[in-house]
Amino acid sequence: MLLLAGCTAAPKHQVGRDSTPSVAATNAAAGDVPADVAVFYQQVVSWSKCDTFDCAKVKAPLDWANPTAGSIDLAIKRSAAKKQDQRLGSLLIDPGGPGASGMDLVDHASTTFGASVRDVYDIVGFDPRGVGSSTAVKCGTDKDADAYLTADKPMTNQAQLDAERARTQAFGELCQTSTGPLFAHVDTVSAAKDMDLLRAVLGDTKLNYLGFSYGTFLGATYAGLFPKNVGRVVLDGAMDPALDNDTVTKEQAAGFEQALRAYVADCEAGPKCPLTGGVDGGLAQIQRLMKQAQASPLPAAGGQHVNGTLAFYGLAVPLYDQQSWSYLTMALTGAIQNNDASTLLQLANYYLDRKDDGSYTSNANLAFMAINCLDYPVVSRTIAELDAFAADVRTVAPTFGDQFVYAAGCEAWPIKSTAVRAPIRAAGAAPILVVGTTGDPATPYKWAVSLAGELESGHLLTFDGQGHTAYTRSNACIMNAVDAFLVSGTVPADGKHC
Repeated sequence: MLLLAGCTAAPKHQVGRDSTPSVAATNAAAGDVPADVAVFYQQVVSWSKCDTFDCAKVKAPLDWANPTAGSIDLAIKRSAAKKQDQRLGSLLIDPGGPGASGMDLVDHASTTFGASVRDVYDIVGFDPRGVGSSTAVKCGTDKDADAYLTADKPMTNQAQLDAERARTQAFGELCQTSTGPLFAHVDTVSAAKDMDLLRAVLGDTKLNYLGFSYGTFLGATYAGLFPKNVGRVVLDGAMDPALDNDTVTKEQAAGFEQALRAYVADCEAGPKCPLTGGVDGGLAQIQRLMKQAQASPLPAAGGQHVNGTLAFYGLAVPLYDQQSWSYLTMALTGAIQNNDASTLLQLANYYLDRKDDGSYTSNANLAFMAINCLDYPVVSRTIAELDAFAADVRTVAPTFGDQFVYAAGCEAWPIKSTAVRAPIRAAGAAPILVVGTTGDPATPYKWAVSLAGELESGHLLTFDGQGHTAYTRSNACIMNAVDAFLVSGTVPADGKHC
């Protein structure tokens, strides 16, 4: 899965056996937990002011299967309920990725969440294990990461494929050395167990949660592990936990292709579009541009250049939101008509959390790889087998298919996944609201339909539109339905479309 962020030999927060939380005598919200994790569930959260919010660090086991082996830090940020006398508890939030920062999302709480939700919930964002301000995945220096993340990766023969796998293995080993023991424990099941710990130390008997994109997989995993602890849970931009890596690759590539076709049709119907010849003609122009960038990187401001990898990122990121399509038009106009890929580079840098000088503002893309490689078992193919898979994916994604397929990924990672991909039932859980967008490129609508059907208590709410996720960026119909569910527990009518 693609779309969806200092140079030391040890992780930022050291992991050690002597790292234990301060504890309260009791914690009623903890419930009945195993004795070996009770010390974590009974810890006291020590809040401090951070701008207009409250911030804290919570200790979690490094390895939930061996809680005495050391601890890690989970960073959390809280925007307190506006009406404390009507407070319903905490609303834990995750923006997705994997690798995105929930703490950063709290910074935008006033424009992201409905007023009725902000009135009655403490909105609490957290950086999952491996991410951001929590004990984090590291991969050497920014220069090391940039060289790996932005390079073009030609794979036209077995020797090139082998070379790229060797490069990926070396980079993965650098990440493993830089991160330390946490590297083997950033899987989603561990992060879901962290969420139950956060629920308890925040004083909530039930988990109220809003997860976007990958955050839906995290939320569904939580519901499967702790169905009796599910409160009001919303999963927006749903992933289907039953899908294997090949299916995710093909269907996500098709999702971005569909979104690109919708963009091209909209562009050509308006003024000043650099694309001509109908949808197929416009796509052909974009395909030629991508090939040109691969063959000879496109010039950009300041003597920089845009290769095939950066061109793909720049093309893909505006497809997440229809309101960003105008930026894609600007980028294509510059690249096609003026031989200037500066806007395309700016969009690619936005996707990568990358500055013009090649430094990074987050570890999102590093965490993305480390988490996904633990969550998704993969098949190691020969170049002939990879070519056959690429041909299959091109049938649904002729423009973007190769970018999704030709990558040496988790098959060359130093830690292999033992995860089992399967539906999550969460039997006995309270109603769970699944939100899907019909034109979602990154998490195709069919995944929301599947997840809502797999969850025993799943209910599907549909936004008829373009872009990734729906809450906060769609319309009042979606906002009101989600807000009513979170505040009052009102489940939308079956089959409701907005």
